[in-house]
Amino acid sequence: MQWAIVAKVQYLIAVNVQWPTEGSIYASMADTHELMKGPASRRILRADLSERTVRSERVPDRWLREYVGGKGLGVRYLYDELSAGVDPLGPDNLLMFMLGPLSGLLPGEQRYAAVTKSPLTGTFLDSYSGGSFPGRLAGALDDHLGVIVGGRAEEPVRLVVEDGDGRIEPATEWGDDTGETCARFPDASVACIGPAGENGVAYSTIASDGGDHHAGRGGAGAVMGAKRLKALVARGEAPDALEGLRARYAERFADDDAGRWLSASGTMETVDFANATGVLATRGWQDSKFEGTDDIGIRSVRAAAVERERDDEDLPGGFRIETDDGESVPRGATPMSLGAGLGIDEFDAVVELGDTCDRLGIDVISAGSAVAWAIRTLKEGHLDADAADGLDFGDPDGAKALLERIADRSTPVGDTLAEGVETAASRFGGTDLIPTVKRMALPAYDPRDAPSMALAYATSDRGACHRRARPVEREAFAAAPWTPTDAAHEVIEAQNTRSVLWSLVADDFVGEVLWEDLGAEWLGAVGLEYTPDELRAAGERIWNLTRLFNAREGFSRAEDALPELFHETNEEADTQLDATLFEETLDAYYSLRGWDGQGYPTRTTLERLALLDVVDAQTPVGSDDSPSDS
Repeated sequence: MQWAIVAKVQYLIAVNVQWPTEGSIYASMADTHELMKGPASRRILRADLSERTVRSERVPDRWLREYVGGKGLGVRYLYDELSAGVDPLGPDNLLMFMLGPLSGLLPGEQRYAAVTKSPLTGTFLDSYSGGSFPGRLAGALDDHLGVIVGGRAEEPVRLVVEDGDGRIEPATEWGDDTGETCARFPDASVACIGPAGENGVAYSTIASDGGDHHAGRGGAGAVMGAKRLKALVARGEAPDALEGLRARYAERFADDDAGRWLSASGTMETVDFANATGVLATRGWQDSKFEGTDDIGIRSVRAAAVERERDDEDLPGGFRIETDDGESVPRGATPMSLGAGLGIDEFDAVVELGDTCDRLGIDVISAGSAVAWAIRTLKEGHLDADAADGLDFGDPDGAKALLERIADRSTPVGDTLAEGVETAASRFGGTDLIPTVKRMALPAYDPRDAPSMALAYATSDRGACHRRARPVEREAFAAAPWTPTDAAHEVIEAQNTRSVLWSLVADDFVGEVLWEDLGAEWLGAVGLEYTPDELRAAGERIWNLTRLFNAREGFSRAEDALPELFHETNEEADTQLDATLFEETLDAYYSLRGWDGQGYPTRTTLERLALLDVVDAQTPVGSDDSPSDS
């Protein structure tokens, strides 16, 4: 115990010494931004929609040092200001648009983090989106790291940010889809909701760039709609990049495996990868390979694309496809969830379904899962045929009609599915047909043949998510089966690392070339001195604080589980989840994390991570005497 106290004191001394202050040497560095602008921002903009006020406030120095920005700073605010059990759709919930100290500077696509309490899962939620909006928001915010939105407006409003300030205006665009809303502001960049967010669909998104980019999973759009906030309008220019450093890292990324893959294929090749490795959930998780992959995979995408998203040889972005309604930029989740997942092998039809989700402002993974659930439930006799409009696999018209009914909540099935497949199953039947973790539907990676991916899903802080950790990409090609400790170590490292990268906030893929020092070189270039070990500690601290948030909401080991579906045999691959092995892997994960047998961080762990004085009386804390097993 004594060593932990000493370590904490040393860390706090470092906090006070290493964060730059006005007048320090960093303030005069010619190659950096001004200290109080851009990457060294110390302020946050706070909008209270109930009071119709916007004010600027200083972020505590210790928070900046220990949580960096983005995800980390977002969870620190959320844990500090929300009480246990707060209604995600009530005025007391917060919705944050968070940037990081490197926003607008890093190579690749700029990103922001939407942080809130999820209306779908009840957990901490961070959801990320790219395109032009994050950079324009960084310019509009001037010396602020983000926007915190609280309260609820009486009538629909928009929040306009420019010159480091904000104002609240009436939203005459309420009722528009995402493309129509963005088109109303040709002189600005917009993050907005569509009809799904307005109607409180629990997995609605926040869209930007005309619906090409979305903060997708977990329902941040529903929180925005509940606050009667239609759009955040950013009028500003993206910060100037540190060109020498940016060019060097862009070249490094271009030579990296992830860079070559992204430049050649983008995320659209994930459907081909998942199919080749036998983990592609097909026809509502009934199969793990899709015979129509060639028709909706990367070859079809390249043939149909009119151009890439950006004029950048090394980082060209997604493939732009012409549609009847204009253009669309489908991502990898589109052919996986709306193609293979629904048994649809017509490329144009899959793109149109993705475009429908984009315009409505609805998460494509959750939407595909909802439609697949309806089809399977209908076939098993739990739904009346009239209620589901004769829906079937391979039927894009029926799928589109149901998606529209989910967004407008105009039918009993659509209204119930708007709350997620678990709610629909509890009302109509069809339990365990479509897998969920913490009420979030799984993306189309079947974990029955990848124990490490099963662990990544189960322990994800926002529900079933393949972006917190993707060990399947390595486990699938491992020379020998991983042990429970191997799998736990891989998942923990990825979760911690991405917690740091999403606090910077870095492009998820370009961030691969930052793994060695976790951005320490970049932070040093803008006057923020961290060692890689300090950043690793920050990542672990951030992940543990999200765990504390979820524990305070009632989550424990019981929720770190996979549905019964995965304990059944995948007949095509002849695999099933080994329940004993999974529990052993979860035990190893808890042990390596320093959590007790119920998944609560122990006092020693909290002390080591400088969290002991952060945790409140409502949050369960693990006992150091409790073994990390079931």
